[in-house]
Amino acid sequence: MQQLRLFESGRSKYLDVDAIQRRIHADVAGGTHPNTVIYSEFDPVYTAGSRTADADIPNEDVPIVRIDRGGSVTYHGPGQLVAYPIVLIHGRQDVVAYVRALEAAVMGAVAELGVQSQRVDGRTGVWLVRDGVPDRKLGAIGVRFSKHATMHGLALNVHPKLHDFDRIVPCGIRDAGVTSLAELGVDASLAEIADVLHPHLDRQLVRFQAPVEVTA
Repeated sequence: MQQLRLFESGRSKYLDVDAIQRRIHADVAGGTHPNTVIYSEFDPVYTAGSRTADADIPNEDVPIVRIDRGGSVTYHGPGQLVAYPIVLIHGRQDVVAYVRALEAAVMGAVAELGVQSQRVDGRTGVWLVRDGVPDRKLGAIGVRFSKHATMHGLALNVHPKLHDFDRIVPCGIRDAGVTSLAELGVDASLAEIADVLHPHLDRQLVRFQAPVEVTA
């Protein structure tokens, strides 16, 4: 898959990246652009997916951007690597299998960095588990399939300010917290993490990808 690394030009506004994502998605779905992963780092923003409940946003003063992905409300901001794989899907559109593949890619990447993470039954994302109980979430996932191509993706906490999650109920989960690679002892830049993550995304998502013959 191609890469578009927006974070190398600095932080981006969420709606600017969303507009880029939608243009590329239309081209990938139309067969005029190769499968692409957009990597970005956002200015602080709270986004709410289709499963967001009013109780997930207890502070009415928090500005929320409503978007068309799955999942509940989350925070994006400096120090967090956001990856949007835009992939033309081959065959059946299995959203659950695709989400599991994104989780596997993140777990494989952070394992290279010495962090052992897990899936949790009934909860999307990548977790640290203590004594068999979900303890802290390291990576969040929210996706959408449209016109046989994927949108949105994952957010991996590299070195964000974790207190910025405190204004919401992240992903609608009240009995666990959030963590970051930095909190777990990994000192790395977003570029370094993207370098580690991308091959894992390539390996995990190849089975979903339809052959793309880009037309002019």
